[in-house]
Amino acid sequence: MAEAGAIEDVVLTRLAELQIEHEVLPCDPELADTAAFCAHYGHPLDRSANTIVVAARREPGVACACVALATCRLDVNHAVCDLLGVRKASFASPEQTRELTGMMIGGVTPFGLPDGLPLFIDAAVMDRDTVILGGGSRSIKLRVAPAVLQRLPGARVVEGLAAPTTAP
Repeated sequence: MAEAGAIEDVVLTRLAELQIEHEVLPCDPELADTAAFCAHYGHPLDRSANTIVVAARREPGVACACVALATCRLDVNHAVCDLLGVRKASFASPEQTRELTGMMIGGVTPFGLPDGLPLFIDAAVMDRDTVILGGGSRSIKLRVAPAVLQRLPGARVVEGLAAPTTAP
């Protein structure tokens, strides 16, 4: 498994290769979960997005990563299952997430995903000027223009991938 610095290097190299403008935001690893990060550092929750790994329950090796605003809930049972072509899927466990991506929950970023892992982006993410995403480790976050996500190989913007939550 990659050390935090090593995965950050992979992510920053990927950003440079794709010529993606970004801002690195340092983060206390204990505050890497989105709600805690936003509350502590004063960033609006609706300007942050989570990269969530989803895995099929019965089809080994079938998984994807999804990007959704922190104020939305990913529609795993319908939208994601339909995109993966499976009947049942669920959020990957922290262990599965680390195994598939080399990253820990709270730091997962679309800029460090392995080749071949599908990336689905909720269309609502694209409505923001900028979003804050994981930076590969729990020690940094990245602020980018959402349009740059479409530069990633295999990235697909999906309408209705997530729905707004009613709770703050």
